[in-house]
Amino acid sequence: MNTVSVILIALVAVEHLYILVLEMFLWTGPKARRTFGTTEDFARETKALAANQGLYNGFLAAGLIWGLLHPDSGFAFQLQLFFLICVACAAIYGSVTSSKSILLKQGAPAGLALAALLVAHFM
Repeated sequence: MNTVSVILIALVAVEHLYILVLEMFLWTGPKARRTFGTTEDFARETKALAANQGLYNGFLAAGLIWGLLHPDSGFAFQLQLFFLICVACAAIYGSVTSSKSILLKQGAPAGLALAALLVAHFM
């Protein structure tokens, strides 16, 4: 089960790196506008805000990667647990304040990774 949790955590990290790229570098382009359902004017006006959001997504990814690479398994577990809970909280908040689909797109992968992490750790 440890392999499953590592794969799922890595996928959550990659997802948040992808969001970082969309929000920080591609926000005004057609791909990001289509993904987030924004207009060209809105994207241009909110570019700095989106870049800030992207940076936070990058911090989540960095924390998960740190947890995957840390040599101390006990501390690595704590890092993974903390950052997965952060992702889950962000997904819940985003689903309430922005779009319900965030819970499925970001919350579900984090929840699955969290469940796999806990099973791997306690079994």
